[in-house]
Amino acid sequence: MKIGITCYPTYGGSGAVATELGIALAQRGHEIHFITYQQPFRLPSFLPRIYFHEVDVGRYPLFEYPPYDLALAVRMHEVVLTHKLDLLHVHYAIPHATSAWIAREMLAPTRPDIKVLTTLHGTDITIVGQDPSFFPITKFSIEKSDGLTAVSQFLRTETLSAFGCTGSRIEVIPNFIDPAVYNRARYEPAFRHQTAGNRKVLMHISNFRPVKRVKDVVGIYARVAERIPSVLVMVGDGPDRVVAEQEARALGVSDSVFFLGKLESVAPLLASADLFLLPTVAESFGLSALEALATGVPVIGANAGGLPEVVLDGVTGALCVPEDVDGMAHAAIALLSDQARWDETSTRAAADARDRFAMDAVVGQYEAFYERALL
Repeated sequence: MKIGITCYPTYGGSGAVATELGIALAQRGHEIHFITYQQPFRLPSFLPRIYFHEVDVGRYPLFEYPPYDLALAVRMHEVVLTHKLDLLHVHYAIPHATSAWIAREMLAPTRPDIKVLTTLHGTDITIVGQDPSFFPITKFSIEKSDGLTAVSQFLRTETLSAFGCTGSRIEVIPNFIDPAVYNRARYEPAFRHQTAGNRKVLMHISNFRPVKRVKDVVGIYARVAERIPSVLVMVGDGPDRVVAEQEARALGVSDSVFFLGKLESVAPLLASADLFLLPTVAESFGLSALEALATGVPVIGANAGGLPEVVLDGVTGALCVPEDVDGMAHAAIALLSDQARWDETSTRAAADARDRFAMDAVVGQYEAFYERALL
């Protein structure tokens, strides 16, 4: 198949999954065309059967806000015609599904068979899409897609409830990991050797948006540090990084909190971690949590959204009432204080991630999804 993939190419779970999916599909012999405004952050400079088509948003004084969605639609139209694509697979309902619909309408006279498939990832549904300014176009774009997937059962239910898309069939295809990449034994715990020493390593990876509650991450860590010698590693960047840095200073733990910025490869770093913190209450799946689990790192998080579908409470980590910083800190301390329990949880975490979210099985689900759409 010849597949066009559009995603947000910047640091974040949806872009990471879309890129890894494209790479895996190319390895299976499909021809993949990424169509977006920037090369995806997890895409190397060259891989066989993978092509990147940049969307150029022209600058014109009349446009205070350049119309990326229209430029994207035009680029999709061009790539489909030039490379004879079979389908467009877009990640995020808006603007990507909207742009794909426009492109399909433009293609109708010459390529009426082109299919538009949309994967819903989270904030396009739970936050942005439900804003009154975007609700009608989000609902329209969902209903005009030829096929729909959601990364969790929670997100599927939320979409149907919020938008009432009763005529739309949404398949649940979860995010995935490559077991070979997220193998703790494969890496030297470099961060621990260089910085942590005998201290426990707590970690958080995100785009530092408000929904990630990075201030709570620091609060949880500060409570743990009072009881257990430890450090906190914050990977990523975004609007709330300053908030987290201020909280670390206010709580007197800034000397043991390390902000590493955006890193393309997180698996080697996760190999140094003892615990992963994800207190967000609006996580539709939690790819970073899955990557941690696959590396044998237990997860402490909020019992909300799609995270309970990834983290098995009491088995591969601990889930607490949302916003319960004290409860999450208590769960972290209990796990870090009992080495036998930590060992068992770590082993179960890695095994469960490989059993339920292994790349080969999930990519196979996407291939079957494409084939059904093209019938």
